[in-house]
Amino acid sequence: VQLQASGGGSVQAGGSLRLSCEASGRTSSNGAMGWIRQAPGKERESVAAINWSGGRLFYADSVKGRFTISKDNIRNTVYLQMNSLKPEDTAVYYCAGRISRVVVLPAPDAYTYWGQGTLVTVSA
Repeated sequence: VQLQASGGGSVQAGGSLRLSCEASGRTSSNGAMGWIRQAPGKERESVAAINWSGGRLFYADSVKGRFTISKDNIRNTVYLQMNSLKPEDTAVYYCAGRISRVVVLPAPDAYTYWGQGTLVTVSA
């Protein structure tokens, strides 16, 4: 499975960005996708996750109410809509996938395959 992430960029605090992640290859309909970020000098942090089937969404407390994860099963694409961005959201954002469903927000190590990162920079 290959993941192609896009949509990063620079924005002022309070602004919005939408990240996209297109999956190609043999994806699992029973699997899950997520977004993970890594800020300079910090550990990776799981931000959001969604199962390919079913409607449950999972978020880190730090982004609840501001970020929305969604999916398009036909296009095999997952999105992360980021609103009310803060400087502390500045990070490289990665999309990642796994072949099994999730019932809680997975730790970064729980993902099997990863896309390349896309940089999000939020200025004060």
